[in-house]
Amino acid sequence: MRVYNFSAGPAMLPEEVLKRAADEMLEYGDSGQSVMEMSHRSKEYQAIIDSVEAKLREVMSIPDNYKVLFLQGGASSQFAMIPLNLMNKSGKADFVLTGQWATKAYQEASRYGECKVVASSKDKTFSYIPELNKADFTPDADYFHICYNNTIYGTRFSELPDTGSVPLVADMSSAILSEPVDVTKYGLIYAGAQKNMGPAGLTVVIIREDLIGNARDITPTMFNYKTHAENGSMYNTPPTYGIYILGLVLDWVKEKGGLEAMAKINAEKAKILYDFLDGSKLFKPTVQGKDRSMMNIPFVTGSDELDAKFVSEAKKAGLINIKGHRSVGGMRASIYNAMPIEGVKKLVEFMAKFEAENA
Repeated sequence: MRVYNFSAGPAMLPEEVLKRAADEMLEYGDSGQSVMEMSHRSKEYQAIIDSVEAKLREVMSIPDNYKVLFLQGGASSQFAMIPLNLMNKSGKADFVLTGQWATKAYQEASRYGECKVVASSKDKTFSYIPELNKADFTPDADYFHICYNNTIYGTRFSELPDTGSVPLVADMSSAILSEPVDVTKYGLIYAGAQKNMGPAGLTVVIIREDLIGNARDITPTMFNYKTHAENGSMYNTPPTYGIYILGLVLDWVKEKGGLEAMAKINAEKAKILYDFLDGSKLFKPTVQGKDRSMMNIPFVTGSDELDAKFVSEAKKAGLINIKGHRSVGGMRASIYNAMPIEGVKKLVEFMAKFEAENA
């Protein structure tokens, strides 16, 4: 029996995608081989990667003056790649610290230039998005970095900072494909695939063309965006199977009605869970108001003992990976695109039962 998997990543994939991958596992089309075995230099595989890029461009409405790169090394490698490629004029960058990943991006970039923390929500365990004052922004910064959705802490940017001519760079690992995105507002978007796009091992970078080609001299060849842009993400062997699965996920998103439809379903799922939490006497959400994430919803009982009991009993009920991150404690339900509404309803039913028995 398949469980409802609330993991923050690697996360659930749509069942339809897994079934199709299973059907095609031994032989893709009439190629006589699995995608896993294909040479990345073959015309069969070239057709796959080209179609995946075309689908991503269509689903996300990515303009022609942006390159789509299929890379490896996770979003964490981007913490170094971004400053090496972009921090090349003033040598300055601005950061909003809204959690662990934004902080790591800031710390890594600080090795390469002058990084400024424009605002931080560390004072309240990153449970809100700080107010931003444009007067604090560095006017000649090479880029301005945000983590759009904070997986661990369950917050998201409900409005983007107005950075003017400074390129906005966003880590979208845990929100990409969950709602429409105006790509033109960003200089660069990056995302690890293992939450909403496919299996771990693939990292997608969407970068405006004018930001490519000015990497520092010390930049390793593999860390230069130009290397990958000029070689169609084929400078070395890309994560071929992960890219193929992303293609199947994009087909599924299109069948569901695209990102507008995804946003609607995701809002409905989040509302079911937040409404229950807001009315509960036992469970408390850790984030309030407009900053609440649609993808990652942390909550606590206030008792470590009860939290542990809940996680243990939930697992027995087929609701797995619901333990919260150690920095927040409690529980966290990650309800990405592939989590069906039924899964969220089942969780809420279980929470109501647990509350009746333990409150």
